[in-house]
Amino acid sequence: MKISNNWLKEYIKTDIKTEKIGEFLTDIGLEVEGIELVESVKGSLEGIVVGKVLSCEKHPNADKLKVTTVDVGSAKPLHIVCGAPNVEAGQIVPVATVGTTIYKEGNALVMKEAKIRGEISQGMICAEDELGLSEDHGGIMILDENKHEVGKNFADYFELNNDQVYEIGLTPNRTDAMSHYGVARDLNAYLTTHQMPVEFQKVSEKPLTIEGSHHFQIEIEDTELCPKYLGAIIENVKVETSPEWLKTRMKAIGLSPINNIVDITNYILHSYGQPLHAFDAEKISGNKVKVGVNAAGTKFTTLDGIERTLNGTEIMIKDGDDKPMCIAGVFGGATSGVAEATKTIFLESAYFNPVGVRKGAKLHALNTDASFRFERGVDPKMTRIALTHAVKMIEEIAGGKMVGELLEHYPTKIEDHYIILRFSKVEQILGTKIHKEKIKEILKSLEIVVLNEIQNGLEISVPAYRADVTREIDVIEEILRIYGYNKIESPQKLSFTPVKLSFDDQDALENSWARTLQSNGFYEAMNNSLTSVKEETNAVKILNPLSGDLQFMRKSLLEGLLENADYNIKRKNPNIKFFELGKIYFKKEKYEERKQLAILVSGRDEEENWLQPKSSTDFYHLKSYVKVLLDSLPVSLEEKELEDVRFSDAVEFVADGKTVARLGKVSPELLKDADIEQDCFYAEIELELSQQLRAKTDLKFKEIPKFNKTRKDLALLVDKHVSYADLYKAARKNPSKYLKNINLFDVYEGKNLPEGKKSYAMSFDLLNEEKTLEEKDISEVMNSLIKTFKKEFSAELRS
Repeated sequence: MKISNNWLKEYIKTDIKTEKIGEFLTDIGLEVEGIELVESVKGSLEGIVVGKVLSCEKHPNADKLKVTTVDVGSAKPLHIVCGAPNVEAGQIVPVATVGTTIYKEGNALVMKEAKIRGEISQGMICAEDELGLSEDHGGIMILDENKHEVGKNFADYFELNNDQVYEIGLTPNRTDAMSHYGVARDLNAYLTTHQMPVEFQKVSEKPLTIEGSHHFQIEIEDTELCPKYLGAIIENVKVETSPEWLKTRMKAIGLSPINNIVDITNYILHSYGQPLHAFDAEKISGNKVKVGVNAAGTKFTTLDGIERTLNGTEIMIKDGDDKPMCIAGVFGGATSGVAEATKTIFLESAYFNPVGVRKGAKLHALNTDASFRFERGVDPKMTRIALTHAVKMIEEIAGGKMVGELLEHYPTKIEDHYIILRFSKVEQILGTKIHKEKIKEILKSLEIVVLNEIQNGLEISVPAYRADVTREIDVIEEILRIYGYNKIESPQKLSFTPVKLSFDDQDALENSWARTLQSNGFYEAMNNSLTSVKEETNAVKILNPLSGDLQFMRKSLLEGLLENADYNIKRKNPNIKFFELGKIYFKKEKYEERKQLAILVSGRDEEENWLQPKSSTDFYHLKSYVKVLLDSLPVSLEEKELEDVRFSDAVEFVADGKTVARLGKVSPELLKDADIEQDCFYAEIELELSQQLRAKTDLKFKEIPKFNKTRKDLALLVDKHVSYADLYKAARKNPSKYLKNINLFDVYEGKNLPEGKKSYAMSFDLLNEEKTLEEKDISEVMNSLIKTFKKEFSAELRS
């Protein structure tokens, strides 16, 4: 949010410097992210002097250039080459001297002494657009010799209206400070509480002069959607360009002036935080303004020219024929707004239901200055004040006259917040004691009324415009920010109770796995839980989505990691090693959510170097990382093939009949949707299930064996349909207690093998932990394995 310092001074007078005010605003929660100098004329005409053209001759080497000598009050006249068609001897002109910076079309140009077609040029005789005074470039600017003195600074003849603009990072709950008046009010509370000199101009309702009458009516169909509504009829307005001071105000905060009526409504909005809307009264059918809803499916073209379909829940401003004119508090219509030919306007000021406005804005993906404020709750007392100020401005600037009484609908007063504040609670929360008189002083500065003093506390009434202050703790926060966070001393001693975490602590497993992946070169990602989905089956839809692209809770962590990968690949970082800890959400018979650890790899597994051959990461790289993590679980995992539309090839690890992890190669369809042209491999591990498995078994330790293990190898010829997993399972069923480990170290398919056959080379580690293993024991185990392989798979031994 931009706040103009000059604008702020309309409500608060103080000698404190801008930078210091920025510090104070930050201290009270209105964080100033920067202060920008805004110049009415870029460069403030610095270095521009008044000169007199002494001579003007044709350039010897250029038909369109002239060589001049110009007196600028210095010891010697300047030689300046000029291309303007209207330059002549004897003229009084503005001159940019050497070293001066001028700004043309947003570009900065520093004047330097130069040779132009062989002639020295020591500056420039300026046109109006080169000085930023207008867009006119018809020729140089010629000054009045009776008013301008040669050698004098040209800026002395102008009232330059420079400004300093605060960029405030306003938190969404501070709707009371979404205006210049709101910021001034908050700053005044701080300065008065700290006994600093300040004058605050409290805003009040303007007296109106009423002439004639009108035949307009207002009808509120649902007072819950619109608790308060006011309207004024102003005739004989002249829609034209705004005066310079108003345009300067708009430009200072980054707004483009449109016309006097629209600029006045914007001025009131940014002055007092109350949005207004002006309708062309002659386009309101039946001289009646209704506030309600239109039927679902109704078409409505907004001010941006887009035809929108209403869903029947938006708060709408309608005419007497129920024709929609405006999405209330959000955006006006294309046909009912103020135009150059408008003579009579209906000026609206209202308090709309914040939730209703938010729904309408989000539904149509519209985010306006008005909706931003209405969604958070404007000051119900400001509706009438702002309207009267706007009427007076329109009468003064646009020449209009208000006719008839103000139209007003306000059946039920919006009450202030009643709260009981305990002094003991203030001391408990702040950790320090503030005298009760100081507390009362702070509350008064914040326009919080003390209704009654009770034992050890106060009964208070908080203004309705403070929509964020509804509880005792909120009031304590208000006291603290005005009292000053910096005045609360840090304790000399910190006391805490250490908590012994149980073995099944969820964070312990997550942190352990995260550290393992980080040590293997992975980066952690954190993605939004909200997303858009193509297929809504089982998806959890948000009732009040932030936007059309964020309507659903994510069903998988894969899409977010693919977006991360695409972002990096397009920025020349093709080697991807990402992981994310997060929840997924879906709907079956009921709503469910699960926490997962997701891993995505792509590109090279190791950075390019002269020792390692260039090779891409693959499924087995990913599988090795997953196995490292799952090996920390004290359970036996079964590997199975997996059918999953997200993968072209995939497996899953299963324990006790439940899937612990899934991993595979991401399908080409998903990669195409993500605009990724290199292979990606993805794994997901069920964290809650892993935690349950981890907690089932107590950790046990045993001594390191004193005897060496023995390795035996077998080369088996089997049918092609036999997988290593089949052989592994069969070997694991062997009853021998000496068989410790099984590994596949070679697979061969090709020449010298019978058709339909392949060869597996497997190693078996045998160990007797009590004594040296004897040859007969080794032979017994190996013969048993060979017998099993022959019987179950018709395997043959290869020599």
